Amino acid sequence: MSSLTLDGLVKRYAGTTALDDVSLEVRDGEFFTLVGPSGCGKTTTLRTVAGFESPDAGEVLFGGDSVAGVPPEERDVGVVFQQYALFPHMSVAENVAYGLRFSDDPPDRDARVAELLELVGLAGFEAREPGELSGGQQQRVALARALAPEPELLLLDEPMSALDARLRERLRREVREIQTALGVTTVYVTHDQAEALAVSDRVAVMADGRVEQVGTPEAVYREPETRFVAEFVGENNVFEGVVRDGRVDVAETSFALPAPDGRATFCVRPEALRIGEGTNRFTATVEYAEFLGEAVRVGLSWRGHDLVVRTDSVPEGEELVVGFDPEDAVVVG
Repeated sequence: MSSLTLDGLVKRYAGTTALDDVSLEVRDGEFFTLVGPSGCGKTTTLRTVAGFESPDAGEVLFGGDSVAGVPPEERDVGVVFQQYALFPHMSVAENVAYGLRFSDDPPDRDARVAELLELVGLAGFEAREPGELSGGQQQRVALARALAPEPELLLLDEPMSALDARLRERLRREVREIQTALGVTTVYVTHDQAEALAVSDRVAVMADGRVEQVGTPEAVYREPETRFVAEFVGENNVFEGVVRDGRVDVAETSFALPAPDGRATFCVRPEALRIGEGTNRFTATVEYAEFLGEAVRVGLSWRGHDLVVRTDSVPEGEELVVGFDPEDAVVVG
């Protein structure tokens, strides 16, 4: 069952198209992530779902029912923003209880606050003020406040972006655990591809106000459908050439590639580009090698192409033979 449906959303600002025919379905209880670069339309999509923006065309439906004209406070959604938006003059308990103000059937205030603070790991913090908390603790309070009225839909807009990397990783796991425990349908917005892949049931990759691809994290990573997705979600080596009879000509070199005849763009992930192995081999110039701890990232130059290979040791010499098998290549156009 689809808990949230976006049908052909269009939104323009002063002649600029922020959303261009955005259509999506988010399933009941799903953790669904919108990912893309700044300005791609992901936050506008979220604000339209919340009711803070009205689309110029298209519809937003909750459980199959249109919410056109329904104000934000009546949409039964909880929203967590990047900036936390906590009230500095209120205690933690008061901030969380504020989330109950629009509840149709408010539960016992103190019991609900205690339950939520236990859920987000802040039991005992009831009397503290936001200024006494760390960034991660403040974000937990914001999450508890959004969950207080038991919303039908939870919307998270770049909630981790102001935190340092290690805290962000820990908090995103906690958010996913809380979402799983509650079963609340969640739409998460981030520009961080690793974050999107780590926490999501499914991901929608956006660019220039359009949805480029929707799929599981593994499908989006391993089977990108467009060049944008291939290059945005993780690193990739992208080649262009002309395919004839199962072979593609790239920079005067012929590779085996199972694809229809004609021009083709294909990509090979850095971990699939192997040193001294593969059906399709070529010699490239080593430009740099970066030791990353768990691997070595080697930058290569080959006939006008800047390539990356991941390996387990620093290569010796100025040149390197690398290769890939035809099944390692993904045709994206």
